[in-house]
Amino acid sequence: MTSIKRISVQDVMKTDYGTINRQATITEALNEMKRLQCAVLVVEKRDELDEYGLILVSDIARQVLAKDKAPSRMNVYEIMTKPAVCVPPDMDIRYCSRLMSTLNLTRVLVVKDSELLGTVSPRALVLQGLAALELDD
Repeated sequence: MTSIKRISVQDVMKTDYGTINRQATITEALNEMKRLQCAVLVVEKRDELDEYGLILVSDIARQVLAKDKAPSRMNVYEIMTKPAVCVPPDMDIRYCSRLMSTLNLTRVLVVKDSELLGTVSPRALVLQGLAALELDD
């Protein structure tokens, strides 16, 4: 009988991620993205009862650049996605991939007991997840 290797989201998640306050301007968000060399920032919670948000470069392109708005006069909260979709760290990467595909997501947050542990992208699921499965063969 063949056993299927199970790879969890925590095995492929990215634990170094940038955060930003919802009140920050889009210019500040872009500067932070440049500094961290990333295309997504996690928007911090206001308090323990709040939810995390996400702001992506593609959000800025669609909602600021394409609409000819001034990034210095817009705040992160105006264009962020909130609540961000969160998955548990022990979720199988196959289910996470299906969820992301169904909802057309480019990032999900990995959260346990309201604590942010990391982020996952389809790229990580495929390159790290499938590579680990291949090594097992």
